[in-house]
Amino acid sequence: MSKTVLLVEDEPNIIEAISFLLERDGWTVRIHSQGDDAVDAVLRVAPDVLVLDVMLPGRSGFDILRDLRSNAATKGLPILMLTARGQTKDRELAESYGVSHFMTKPFSNDEMLGKVRDLYTASADKP
Repeated sequence: MSKTVLLVEDEPNIIEAISFLLERDGWTVRIHSQGDDAVDAVLRVAPDVLVLDVMLPGRSGFDILRDLRSNAATKGLPILMLTARGQTKDRELAESYGVSHFMTKPFSNDEMLGKVRDLYTASADKP
């Protein structure tokens, strides 16, 4: 069975880079570029791991994260949040909402791939 990542990101170069990296590693990558209906996309795709940008058109990644953590269907979903800002207050806010991991752009390919794998393995190990 294929492992699926939903990438909620609006920058084409980031989409291309992450998609290439993960697909080469055997992941099925689904893309969504809008914030306003991202929660619906997550529910529809039911990914194994979500990679979520902070700044999206229509809605903040923080708001999406908060909604996903309050929904029983997505409460335990591994979520890797990306931001170009990387300020301490952003990290703290994401952690207060229950993010699985917070990563700043630019990131290394090894860092991205390793963290997605780690998040998947950790969630697969839970009963």
